[in-house]
Amino acid sequence: MGSGEWCLQKRDSFKSDSFSINENVLETGCLSIIVLGASGDLAKKKTFPALFHLYCQGFLPPDEVHIFGYARTKISDDELRNRIRGYLVSDRSASPSEDVSKFLQLIKYVSGSYDAAEGFQLLDRAIAAHEFSKSSQEGSSRRLFYLALPPSVYPSVCRMIRQYCMNKSDLGGWTRIVVEKPFGKDLDSAEQLSAQIGELFEEPQIYRIDHYLGKELVQNLLVLRFANRLFLPLWNRDNIDNVQIVFREDFGTEGRGGYFDEYGIIRDIIQNHLLQVLCLVAMEKPVSLKPEHIRDEKVKVLQSVLPIKDEEVVLGQYEGYTDDPTVPDHSNTPTFATVILRIHNERWEGVPFILKAGKALNSRKAEIRVQFKDVPGDIFKCKKQGRNEFVIRLQPSEAMYMKLTVKQPGLEMLTVQSELDLSYRQRYQNVTIPEAYERLILDTIRGDQQHFVRRDELKAAWEIFTPLLHGIDNGELKPTLYQPGSRGPAEADELSAKAGYVQTHGYIWIPPTL
Repeated sequence: MGSGEWCLQKRDSFKSDSFSINENVLETGCLSIIVLGASGDLAKKKTFPALFHLYCQGFLPPDEVHIFGYARTKISDDELRNRIRGYLVSDRSASPSEDVSKFLQLIKYVSGSYDAAEGFQLLDRAIAAHEFSKSSQEGSSRRLFYLALPPSVYPSVCRMIRQYCMNKSDLGGWTRIVVEKPFGKDLDSAEQLSAQIGELFEEPQIYRIDHYLGKELVQNLLVLRFANRLFLPLWNRDNIDNVQIVFREDFGTEGRGGYFDEYGIIRDIIQNHLLQVLCLVAMEKPVSLKPEHIRDEKVKVLQSVLPIKDEEVVLGQYEGYTDDPTVPDHSNTPTFATVILRIHNERWEGVPFILKAGKALNSRKAEIRVQFKDVPGDIFKCKKQGRNEFVIRLQPSEAMYMKLTVKQPGLEMLTVQSELDLSYRQRYQNVTIPEAYERLILDTIRGDQQHFVRRDELKAAWEIFTPLLHGIDNGELKPTLYQPGSRGPAEADELSAKAGYVQTHGYIWIPPTL
């Protein structure tokens, strides 16, 4: 069976009748995917499993694709394969063990330094040998470099790729690089990193990955907002009182204390993941679905955000955080933060965007909560039931639900809060929701930058948060201690209430069961 037949057969088994708004198609020809940092945790837990899932669905035909791992660790091809084998699990494969074995045979390992020519010259020879074996014309092949590495080595690695591993001529092929967050620690370091990489690669070659942009419900935001007439007249300051974007984890740093202490919860979660979600919630309708048009609108939102006020920030640190031997005893790093952003434009003037993230809390979830204003002239006196809310649950138990006040069944005219619910697990029982990395890697192969962060977008994001971060780094703002397993500092709930958020007491959303 040829590669075209194999790919067609695989994809047919995963077809659906849904309409695709993505007009990009996979190019034909030789494709080399190079995972730098192949022996690290990110590569074995996220990158290689995502590639495996794409392989199982026919997007990485074995007659066209080869995967190279590169790292400093001196191991053999088989040793790398054995390291990642246990992470390759798929419910989308008819014969998982056979697919795992075939996928692993596509992987070759090259060992070398991240700042010396010898290793990258060896890597280039290995890639060229693969391209030659596929009879690929020089310059027509595609090379995708995934940097599963700390940002400190990005400049040297990019320099080595540029000097030794690029396509030799331009005959329809390409070279692209994928870089992971954090993209710097503040505005200056981010700009320096962008300049160093920008000297070596053009912006269309650079894919700054933020895995939140690959989540199913995040990708649904544009469709929800701009394909449904229902939301068009409601989505503004006349109807919406406040917006909460929340990330909660019920565990602490768990062995990552030393790494986390360098960054803190704002750099780790709020400045990137939650801010990207805010852009999609608040942006204007783009001219089209072209990546640049969408990213233009996101940048406009970021440039409209007013400077953060100290009185609209609450920081927290869970008790026991500094017990980690890798964390300094007097660390000022927040493990919790609530930050209110205000967007100075016609649509959102006066609407607080409450960004909240924390570790070691009483639950694990990520959600967007759009709270509408009170009903004017309320004849039912049902304010105690709470306001209307549109909630988008990003994880776990992906769902969208609208909280409404309805009549309680019975003889009396009593009101109660209920919901209109679209729970994915119930509605789409036979559909497997793709992992974020899987979707985003496929986008890089397709050349679709819609779900990646552009350089000016990154700069605008850091301009918002750098003054606050410097205040924390300098000790001007201190975190409040909170108990692990709690909601976080009580001051955070007080700040949300002061901003206008009204909590619904007595109502709990329960994911429906089959």
